[in-house]
Amino acid sequence: MKARAASPRLDPRTIAAIRRRLLTWYDAHRRDLPWRNTRDPYAIWVSEIMLQQTRVAAVIERYTAFLNRFPTVTSLAAAREEEVLALWSGLGYYRRARMLHRAAQVVMAEHGGVLPDSFEALCKLPGIGTYTAAAIASIAHGEPVAVVDGNVERVICRLKGLDAAAEPAGPLRRKVQALAGQLVDPKRPGDFNQAMMELGATACLPRNPQCLTCPLVGSCQTRGEHKTVQRKPMRSEQVGFALVLRPGKSGTQILLEQRSAEQTVMPGLWELPALREAEVPAAELAMTLRHAIMQVNYTVHVRSVVPKELARLAVRGGARRWVSLDDAAKMALTGLTRKVLGRVRLPGGR
Repeated sequence: MKARAASPRLDPRTIAAIRRRLLTWYDAHRRDLPWRNTRDPYAIWVSEIMLQQTRVAAVIERYTAFLNRFPTVTSLAAAREEEVLALWSGLGYYRRARMLHRAAQVVMAEHGGVLPDSFEALCKLPGIGTYTAAAIASIAHGEPVAVVDGNVERVICRLKGLDAAAEPAGPLRRKVQALAGQLVDPKRPGDFNQAMMELGATACLPRNPQCLTCPLVGSCQTRGEHKTVQRKPMRSEQVGFALVLRPGKSGTQILLEQRSAEQTVMPGLWELPALREAEVPAAELAMTLRHAIMQVNYTVHVRSVVPKELARLAVRGGARRWVSLDDAAKMALTGLTRKVLGRVRLPGGR
């Protein structure tokens, strides 16, 4: 059997210097973000799930609204899934919200409504992987376990001169995790983990890293000259949706269609009916906008359609419902639908 290569090691003096310089920099330069003003494990959990693959600016507003409506595990577990998804609308990757909701119910059923306080126990909850478990355990409970996300991996690869583009993902991930585990400060593990992520998000950038302002430049083997894994290029597509409005007793109503539960992307969410043809005559074009989902840049054409023409112009999907614009704002909408309806003055639209 082939022996596994020994884990990389860091010199104790180097470790001490990195901890000291990074924490001093973090104390002086960290961004004032709402989830950094709490040690509540539940609030930290919500923030970490929201921040996965989502811009900080987009999370701030949703985070506050989400905690105002669901301030505790108990309130989240008792909510209807559709209500949870409605507050998540606009953040994307809706499976995160479903798993957060499911995990809250597990916490109520199996842990008496108290979120576990150790890394190992947290990893057993639905939707909580090693990254999220480490973040909660270190920030809320001071457990000295390292958090490794894309930002932290980039920082460590540059510090140690690891070629992320050349190494297989599995061995590279194990090396990075081992190095991160050596670096984490046992006295301030939560702050250290957040400092590593902050450094990667604000200074040790994928492109044009700010090496002159980096507190770790003296310990860095690459100083920004580091090959990173290239992302697949975004592809472009054109799509069309029908904007169908009618007067109602309580104001204008809009026709929405629910994505089926079998859909692999955003199952159960509400959207506008899809058009058979993406191209829309200029006279009937309500708006054109851009929208990106995962690896696709969409050009979205929205056509004003009267109800009697819908069957001819639109593809029949899931269940349809007429709702007022006020009620639509409270539904679990896709991010694209919320963006479109924001342009027709939908309350709460983005």
